[in-house]
Amino acid sequence: MPGILSGTTINIAMVEVFKTNVMAVDQSKKLIGILLGHYPKGRINFDMEDCDKVLRVECEVVCPVKVVAVLNAEGYECCVLD
Repeated sequence: MPGILSGTTINIAMVEVFKTNVMAVDQSKKLIGILLGHYPKGRINFDMEDCDKVLRVECEVVCPVKVVAVLNAEGYECCVLD
């Protein structure tokens, strides 16, 4: 039947994008490690070349408030990028 996937698992992930003030790669690696503790199945990365030092968090469920709180607790600014 058209439109039916048999035997296929579809994982739908949320992607949240944040503006940060993380300036160094070593800082981003530390933060990725901390965030993976909260989102162990997530894909997390920083775009350090972007002027907004963009953080992307991709997971089944992402809580933007939690991501902001984690970065704030580590001394960084972070806000959801629209």
